[in-house]
Amino acid sequence: MFATSATRRVAIRVAAWPLALCVFAACGSGTEKAPRTRATSSGSEDRRIVVYNAGSLALPLRTVLDSFAAREHVTVEQENAGSLETARKLTELGKIPDIVAVADYEVIPLLLIPSQATWYAKFAHNRMVLAYEDRSRGAAEITTNNWWQVVTRPGVQVGRSDPSLDPNGYRTLIVWQLAERFYKQPGLAQKLLATAPPRNVRPKEADLVGLLQAGEFDYIWSYESIAQGVGARYVTLPTEIDLSASADSAAYAVASVRVAGKTPRDSVTMRGQPIVYAFTVPTRAPHPAIAAKFAEYLASEDGKRVMRGAKLDVLDQFEMVGPGAPTIGTRD
Repeated sequence: MFATSATRRVAIRVAAWPLALCVFAACGSGTEKAPRTRATSSGSEDRRIVVYNAGSLALPLRTVLDSFAAREHVTVEQENAGSLETARKLTELGKIPDIVAVADYEVIPLLLIPSQATWYAKFAHNRMVLAYEDRSRGAAEITTNNWWQVVTRPGVQVGRSDPSLDPNGYRTLIVWQLAERFYKQPGLAQKLLATAPPRNVRPKEADLVGLLQAGEFDYIWSYESIAQGVGARYVTLPTEIDLSASADSAAYAVASVRVAGKTPRDSVTMRGQPIVYAFTVPTRAPHPAIAAKFAEYLASEDGKRVMRGAKLDVLDQFEMVGPGAPTIGTRD
């Protein structure tokens, strides 16, 4: 169950700004690599782990990867992109990492199983939020109850991510559909779409952070973990629309978005559901033994503690799905 506080807060500040800015700068480039350790002519072991992950996992995974690398004496190669784009690196480009970690668990069964993987582990939750800065238009008055009225005012600039590349992008569209029903405002989803035209769309939600900080956008659609990680203010939305509550799964499912599938030439329907992150080890991972050790470390108490320190809401017990899934951090 997603952890919620007794009192819903509208604005939260976290003192992680300098580190987060550095990490999200790496997200913008799409790749963050440590020097490679190559096999020598004498056949010494290639001690690397290659990780492709969602942009919203850049900070928590980098933190836990650094901890793992120090323990196991390995070097790290990390590439950050939208989850759909990450999956297509395998299906279209033939690039195979050791770990694939996505912001929507459904990306793995829809795009990677059975050709690239046989199992996945659900390991974290999140919720959709509307992040902003003190100088944002309407910042002094925006609340959980009136956010949709504030962002639809003339001149307000709202950023969102690309739904064809990033789950945050299609989740944003789903939140708008749910908001229209929740607030009983016919046409609200289209009004919200008008606040974030194509020029305000970026490949992944992490790309929006710098533009918010620079004042290019007044608000961005993001995840709570990202807003907390960079110290941004944010509006918490009602649980009926923020995709955080397992109890609201059926209500979320009334909203859906059609996005590109395994290739830009096909498509899949993504329905509203609680936000659940997942990872897998591809069947052709180049360093399977190291990948298996890292999966075990993610599920360990130390690994979960490190990720929680980076503001990710990690599950107490991982949920393993699919044949051949390892028995790590599983539910009894």
